[in-house]
Amino acid sequence: MPAEPPAAARLLRPTRAEIRLSAVRKNLRKLKTLAAPARLLFVVKANAYGHGAAELARLAEREKLAWGFGVSSVEEGLALRAAGITGPVLVLGSLYPFESFLEAINADLMLTIASLDAARQVIEAAGRAGKKAVCHIKLETGMGRIGARKPAVLRIYDELSSSRGVEVAGLYTHLAGADTDPDYTGEQLSIFSETAGELEARGARGLVFHAANSAAAVNYPVSRLDMVRCGIAAYGLAEGFEPVLSLKTCVVFIKNVREGAYISYNKSFRADRPMKIATLPAGYGDGYLRRFSNRADVLIGGRRCRVLGNVTMDMTMVDVTAVRDAAVGSEAVLLGRQGGAEIAAAELAGLADTITYELVTLIPARVPRVYVE
Repeated sequence: MPAEPPAAARLLRPTRAEIRLSAVRKNLRKLKTLAAPARLLFVVKANAYGHGAAELARLAEREKLAWGFGVSSVEEGLALRAAGITGPVLVLGSLYPFESFLEAINADLMLTIASLDAARQVIEAAGRAGKKAVCHIKLETGMGRIGARKPAVLRIYDELSSSRGVEVAGLYTHLAGADTDPDYTGEQLSIFSETAGELEARGARGLVFHAANSAAAVNYPVSRLDMVRCGIAAYGLAEGFEPVLSLKTCVVFIKNVREGAYISYNKSFRADRPMKIATLPAGYGDGYLRRFSNRADVLIGGRRCRVLGNVTMDMTMVDVTAVRDAAVGSEAVLLGRQGGAEIAAAELAGLADTITYELVTLIPARVPRVYVE
């Protein structure tokens, strides 16, 4: 049954994102088994890819479904601490301004170090905090985003390991094409392995080595190393995993139009016959992209109903001519299942020429997340 929403939420329009906790559990257990004996880092950055970081992190920590959590920024890490998360949290982004190191250290967040300047700053911040800073060094192997190349990594390690106020806990990299380019992935893993070997030759012991994202964890067992960082598979947006999020609303208006009637902005649809049209209280202000205009379907009464005209900020119109029982209050599924039919995230991503990650992370805070079992 759906969790009871707070009183204020009951006053809002019916548009909501439903998050199936049973699917989250199933996906995390599958990933944990797949990764074993490596650790599982549950990546909950960007509000858990739009699914709700606090709620899902609490679930994973309470039920021991992951070793720790990955976030993009200090702010995201602090939000997890405020939500009661006590386990390991690794900030995967490059910190700036450097003053943010102090906040992170005080909150017991693990830090990514990707430059010699950052290494020196974290040593200074640890001294000011009077607490040990726990760091993972980021190695650049071909992603071209953040990270130090091998010679710089060795210098960073020497700098950090010379300080009593810093613990070097790990070395990691990010694979740029684990879902598309096995040769390049192999090259990146080779660079990583070589660098890890040189660090161990320098006396590094007990480091957590990690490179695998969801795609690599599934497709390249050799990449699992000591820890895997999984996000998209945990949310069921990778093949073989169970989708977690559905975007739902209800019909708020029904009208019959004559042949030749126009629908939405700029006369963007003209009826070629008499039609019954439903208005839904969801639009691009809710993450339902304008690119879906006249292209996407929604589910009403277990049937596909085509979007008519331009998707507007707050409302979308659809053709319900063939849905006999369509009425104000009928459930409409913009993303997810209804009966035996499904609008998959991959389908919508294809229409918008984007990726599933973007679709779910674009669902804004004004759309309440409702957690269901």
